[in-house]
Amino acid sequence: MKNILVTGGAGFIGSNFIRYILDKHKDCSVTCLDKLTYSGNIENLKDLQNNKRFKFVKGDICDRKDYDSLRPETIINFAAESHVDRSILEPADFWKTNVEGTKSLLEFAKDVKVELFVQISTDEVYGSIEKGKFNEGSPADPTSDYSKSKLEADKVALEYSKYFKIIITRTCNNVGPYQYPEKVIPLFITNALEGKALPLYGDGLNAREWIYVLDNCEAIDFLARKQDAPEGIYNISSERETTNLALTKKILKKLNKPEDLMKFVKDRPGHDRRYAIECEKIKALGWKCENDIDSALDKTIQWYLDNKDWWNNIKAKKEYTDYYKKQYGERL
Repeated sequence: MKNILVTGGAGFIGSNFIRYILDKHKDCSVTCLDKLTYSGNIENLKDLQNNKRFKFVKGDICDRKDYDSLRPETIINFAAESHVDRSILEPADFWKTNVEGTKSLLEFAKDVKVELFVQISTDEVYGSIEKGKFNEGSPADPTSDYSKSKLEADKVALEYSKYFKIIITRTCNNVGPYQYPEKVIPLFITNALEGKALPLYGDGLNAREWIYVLDNCEAIDFLARKQDAPEGIYNISSERETTNLALTKKILKKLNKPEDLMKFVKDRPGHDRRYAIECEKIKALGWKCENDIDSALDKTIQWYLDNKDWWNNIKAKKEYTDYYKKQYGERL
């Protein structure tokens, strides 16, 4: 695994993964393919521009001519439309990128004879669970166009296992640097720093597991490099669960901000109550999660404190302000 193509690498998890690989594996070269949509930010990769083992290609996974000349040994597919709120407003974009784009990329992988294809998926394909946890054999029950399209992409990817090794990672919610500030944790951190309201859906008791992004990157790299890891689906989780309400209070406390910044707003349609996955399969191979939610939040908050220009520039853009008004304007 020395010549890697990372799609969606200018996004949140993808940019962290590229940095992780280049730092840890000095014999690796990485090509990043990214369309640079609203959440794909070339600034996320600015510190890598002089790295001789890194190359950036602007392109769309749906349009093969954008990457047909590349010859990777391994493909890690992070490219996706991923924000559930946006999938309610613009579902067609999710099906095109997440399913058609993945299919196009898999066809390319077959033609250039890659050795490994890692499809980055989500725990949301399982749907909500009242008690207990989902494992890799649990039936899927996605409820949004985001999770439904990701599940369909998983199915398409598994069809190509006769051509090359397929690994699918289904990960819980990630937290960390470079996350676009429409997602709940960076939104709440930056809004709190600005003294703005933190819009909390419903009663705030929806529960999620959170993993520090570099723990997830390590898990993906671990599975990609472990020769005896069987192909197929792997859950990745911190196995540390918290409600949105408790999470919000943690953020405010760590920032020394008052709880009256929390504003309960009308719940979004089809908001899943609880996600929970077990990851015994990857743990049995020797991986473990290092960070708990508090250490993950501490590192994340510090990064947003240290990089105010990065998120201020995003939040000042018309695309962001228009979306924010459309999403929350009538709720706050």
